[in-house]
Amino acid sequence: MRTIITGGAGFIGSHLTEALLAQGDEVVVLDDISTGSLANLAAVEGHPRLSIVEGSVLDRGLVTALVRGTDRVFHLAAAVGVKLIVEQPLDGLRVNIHGTENVLEAALDAAARLVTLSTSEIYGKNTADRLGEESDSVLGSPLKSRWSYAAAKSIDECFASAYHRQLGLAVTIVRLFNTVGPRQTGRYGMVVPNLVGQALRGEPLTVFGDGLQTRCFSYVLDVVPALVRLSESRETIGQAYNLGGAQEISIIDLARRVIRVLGSASEIELVPYERAYADGYEDMRRRVPDNSKAAAAVGFEPTTDIDRIILAVADELKGSGRGREDVMSLAGEVT
Repeated sequence: MRTIITGGAGFIGSHLTEALLAQGDEVVVLDDISTGSLANLAAVEGHPRLSIVEGSVLDRGLVTALVRGTDRVFHLAAAVGVKLIVEQPLDGLRVNIHGTENVLEAALDAAARLVTLSTSEIYGKNTADRLGEESDSVLGSPLKSRWSYAAAKSIDECFASAYHRQLGLAVTIVRLFNTVGPRQTGRYGMVVPNLVGQALRGEPLTVFGDGLQTRCFSYVLDVVPALVRLSESRETIGQAYNLGGAQEISIIDLARRVIRVLGSASEIELVPYERAYADGYEDMRRRVPDNSKAAAAVGFEPTTDIDRIILAVADELKGSGRGREDVMSLAGEVT
């Protein structure tokens, strides 16, 4: 099977690339290397069934040419990370909306199976006990750049659904909840590598606000097999699926857990949001996924607990030498 992965040099995309090569696919990675890195693909560098194309999903001609003759497309390319989204909202809107439309159109022309990745951000301020796929989106003001990413990804989902219903595109939408693990960079505001990096260096662990906001972190190697299974099922076409962690934890408790698991002497420093980001940032107090739909469809079950996630991220940071230059000093996350 020939598979295209947009954003395949990114954190999640590189793990997906390895998994698909292992099962025998011919894989073409399209990535502009803006937030990803060719180093993420070092383990499969030179693989005879891997091609890497440096380019943007905004290049419609390139996307169309690459997808032509392809069996399956995973669309992961997007502007991600709270720091990047708040500081460069226009770039994010263009990539997330126009880039996705290019991929949808190319997949339709090629009659390719498409899995497009969305995000738990589309639920916005909805703090329901369990967020199901039909839960409401409760977004803040469109004048606040914090919500530009959520709005853009919501539009992406509208496009994908319309391409399926009106034009017959075989597409599945996947909403990820705070996916973490090795190769994830802290440069754009991802909380787990930030906190782990600070703990490894003996620096204060910086937590925004009061730290009582909660998330459910999912391990990348739990998520990737589910992505592949969703792409292989005809029953998932035209549907949206949550993939998230099973353990709800506050960010301040996460920081405490990082200190304990790594045996760090670091302390915790609470940082007001206004010190961390430009105007236009708002946070969500709670975000907990209902994974039951994905569990029923493809047997998705997140099994990697927070302690093992922390250790995996720490091992990767220590082994890669990226702990200092790749981890910024403040912690927040958009996934």
